[in-house]
Amino acid sequence: MTDAVIVVALLLVAVAATAAVVTRDPARQSLVLSVLGVVLAVLFTVLQAPDVGLSQLAVGAAVTPLLLLLTVRKVRRRAWDTDGEGSTR
Repeated sequence: MTDAVIVVALLLVAVAATAAVVTRDPARQSLVLSVLGVVLAVLFTVLQAPDVGLSQLAVGAAVTPLLLLLTVRKVRRRAWDTDGEGSTR
């Protein structure tokens, strides 16, 4: 039974990691990265490493994707402002 759960968790990690690589838009990629972080946290919990799973959940599923989304937003806003389409200063 536990072997089947581990195999399913590994397959979910493989699918989520592949989706993160295939996604081209940085904003969507950070959301997929968040899903990958959650799936990895589940895998670590299944492998009886709940402390690593909680760390992965906090960092890999919350903090890192949030920082990436904020960075993408800032870069897109700055590019929009420098194109002359944004606000005039």
